[in-house]
Amino acid sequence: MSIREALRRAPLVEQIPGLHLLAVGHGWDAVRVPREVGFPALALLRSTGTALGPVLYDRPGDRLYYAIRPGDARSWQAPVRLLSTGSWLVAPGPYQAAEWFGGWCELPDDGTLTDPGILRTALKLAQAEAVSHARP
Repeated sequence: MSIREALRRAPLVEQIPGLHLLAVGHGWDAVRVPREVGFPALALLRSTGTALGPVLYDRPGDRLYYAIRPGDARSWQAPVRLLSTGSWLVAPGPYQAAEWFGGWCELPDDGTLTDPGILRTALKLAQAEAVSHARP
């Protein structure tokens, strides 16, 4: 099931208009990364013309979530975490954003998912870049 379809079917989060509770692991998994690594990786992926699946920015958690195909069992190294069956995401509708919450950096418009191998490479490059800038 595409993320757009999952959003249509997902229940609303009580007391918070416009936010849905998405079950992860049904047609897609999510890779959670800190903002400091997630945004540079997103910029790199965009610059290379890589096909991107939905990318969600969670401002309160200061994280990005990349939608990938399910079943990528290879370990993801900290600070990256794979979310799959049994995990849940709180997400706004596709065209909704709130200053306090964040929103979609890449919209869930079709069934496209980010390739896990390409994402892994972009995240490693972004982490290496962050480390090199942190050194005096």
